This record gives sequence, structure tokens and C-alpha cells, in this order.
Amino acid sequence: MNTEKILLVDDERAIRLAVRTALTREGMQVTEAADGSEALELLKKQQFHLVILDVMMEHVGGYDVLQAMRAAGDHTPVMMLSGKSDEMDQVLGLGFGAEGTQPTGNATSAELAQYDAHYVGDPSGKVLYLTFDCGYENGNTEPILDALKKHQAPATFFVVGHFLESAPEIAKRMVAEGHTVGNHTYHHPDMSSIADLTAFQKEMDDNAALFSEVTGQKMANYYRPPQGKYSTKNLEMAKQLGYHTFFWSLAYVDWNVDAQPTKEEAFEKLLGRIHPGAIVLLHSTSKTNGEILDELLTKWEEMGYTFHPLSELCEK
Repeated sequence: MNTEKILLVDDERAIRLAVRTALTREGMQVTEAADGSEALELLKKQQFHLVILDVMMEHVGGYDVLQAMRAAGDHTPVMMLSGKSDEMDQVLGLGFGAEGTQPTGNATSAELAQYDAHYVGDPSGKVLYLTFDCGYENGNTEPILDALKKHQAPATFFVVGHFLESAPEIAKRMVAEGHTVGNHTYHHPDMSSIADLTAFQKEMDDNAALFSEVTGQKMANYYRPPQGKYSTKNLEMAKQLGYHTFFWSLAYVDWNVDAQPTKEEAFEKLLGRIHPGAIVLLHSTSKTNGEILDELLTKWEEMGYTFHPLSELCEK
């Protein structure tokens, strides 16, 4: 009989010891990682039957590891550990099927729709929705805007307060060139840990007010939860405040500025997993994205795709 190989990831040694003891008693082989970064390195080198992830770890948390795994095409089953006693927060872990088909998430489109939330569009047409998360500016957003302008492709930029404070002229350019700017919160906190409507609204309102101050325009009522973390309570509050919440159905590991993917790696993920109705998430801090976007958009156009604004999904 094959021994089940388990990767146990938790930053508390006592918890690792307790879980390891229980699993080894059942005849399982346990490999430990003390943080998310160590776990990602182990996942590159070994295959496991199950990954057990602590939700709350410093720097690289359990949700970050899960997102990186799914973005890299690793569909190993994952079990999340949480010390929270309230409603369990979630992240939209995606599972990819055959090439050209929409991925499945932890929540279906119908389940999300009751909260005016979306992760994918209509599968019947070759339409793509381009979105960019903007945490700060490091010289890569303007090449992205140049490529979008060349292809006349509308996009939505989800910005945080720091981006608006440090790169106001780029925010103005987004608006001037017809793009939509959405709310990624002011401080980029884990919004799933906020259960109070007043605190939730302040994160949103402060960012929207700053955008209006910078651009003279009203920020679109589009919300993207930082790191994709959410709870149903969050979705309810966002809807109550008049927001549509947008997740994504296609992304890849582009956010680590110290370990950027190669052009070939990016194309492998972004061309191989593209699908009708995709909400594409890219990060504006990625040097790779700035360098390849023109060619990437050309390749998607050659595959028969067109680019539409997120507003189209809000009208359905």
C-alpha cells in the first residue's frame, strides 16, 4: 500500500507537532514547513497527496500559498487550518479542466451572483475582461497602458491608497484613456477579518475619496478583495454599499517582483488557460507583464478573443 504524503504548513511548532503525531499514527508520511515560502519551495521539488495550510502566517499566509499553487497548475488537495471561531473566510481556489474551458471555483457563479459578485463571464462568447491590481508603482504600469492603448483594449485597474498617493498622474492617465478604476481598499488589509460594517466601509470610502481628490472623478463601485480573501459577510457588506465584487478566473504568479516569470512561463500559463468569459488578473508591478502585454494581447486576438469592460457583467 502506498504511503500518503502530507505537507504540513504552520508557523507554530507546537501545532505542527500535534498534527504530525496524529497523522503519523495513521501511517502517513509528513513533511513540515514553518512558513509559506518554505512550503512553496517544497512544492516545486516534491509531490504530495494533501497540503495542510495554516490560514494566518506572517509574510506568506495559507491563502497566498493556495493561490500560488493554483496559478502554477498544482491541483493538490488543500485543507485549511484556522483558529477563527467566526465564519470561515475563503479564497477562490480555481481548478482548471480541459484547455479552453472555464475553471471551477470554491463558489459557483450562481452562488456569487446573489451578492453581485463575479469571477467569470459568459462561456458562450470569446470575450475577455482585463483587470490589473495596483498596489504601488515601480515603472511597469505605463508600458501596460501603452499596450492597452495600442490594442484599444478596455481594462479595470483596482488601486489601493498608496498607489493613488504615489502615482496620481498615472491614475489620471487611466481615466483619460477610458479605463475603469475600481476599489482595492485603502490599506490592502485582510478584509475577511473585518466583520464591522463601519470599519469595512471606511476602507472603501477613504480610497474612493482619495481617487476623487486625485482625478476629479467618481470611483467605480467595483471591489476586489485584497488577496482574494473574503467571507459571505464581506460580500453582503460590499453589496449593501452598492459594490459589485470581482474575483478572477485566470491569473498566474506575477506578483513577486524578486522572482519574475520568464516570457515563456507567462505565455504558457496565460495562453494555455485562456477561456471564453475569462476575468484576467494581472499585477501592474510585474516587469514581465509590462514587457509582454502587447504581444500577449496580439496572441489572444489571433485566437479570436475580444476585450470588453467589466460593466458588461454588471448589466446581466
